[in-house]
Amino acid sequence: QVQLVESGGGLVQAGGSLRLSCAASGHTRATLYVMGWFRQAPGKEREFVAATTWGGSRTQYSDPVKGRFTISRTGAYLLDLQMNSLKSEDTAVYFCAARTTNTLLTDFQDYSYWGQGTQVTVSS
Repeated sequence: QVQLVESGGGLVQAGGSLRLSCAASGHTRATLYVMGWFRQAPGKEREFVAATTWGGSRTQYSDPVKGRFTISRTGAYLLDLQMNSLKSEDTAVYFCAARTTNTLLTDFQDYSYWGQGTQVTVSS
């Protein structure tokens, strides 16, 4: 069974930076072709942040984070999200997610595997 574990969340002032990491395990029979990040703020739906394919050859970002966040595949089953110029509206629980087909999709329902989430709080 695939398990995803996030780390790196915390409290930061607006304009600051944070780096999130995600490590996958238990993937013997599943190749995690696409790994990505979603976030969910209180009272809001889970929304797409960024995703990348195997080897990092293709990436996709949501408009609110484009130019500020960078997703990178640091290993076959390791994923980072560098978040710069953070804003108060970036405050949310951030989830690592993965899917076993090589298509970049932005709907959370298309992802089979999820981490438990890590809190990011940006103070203004």
